[in-house]
Amino acid sequence: MFKEDTLGDLRKMEVRIGVQEVARDIVFETTSTAEEITAAVEAAVKNGTLLNLVDEKGKKILVPGKYLAFVEIGASEQRRVGFAG
Repeated sequence: MFKEDTLGDLRKMEVRIGVQEVARDIVFETTSTAEEITAAVEAAVKNGTLLNLVDEKGKKILVPGKYLAFVEIGASEQRRVGFAG
């Protein structure tokens, strides 16, 4: 479930979930792979069940599959320190 890059840091995926009839998106980071997230989304939509994901802090995110509007999955950007030049 965890992938390490050459520096030994955990790779994080940023997930953005749009829910029908809700103005704000759900955005969080997770250590799950894009493939794991995709499989969970596909199963929730196909079966009409809850989408069950876990963020990097261990919190569960539960969304009914029939109310999903969209799901974006992408590598999380490393935070930069310093001044732009």
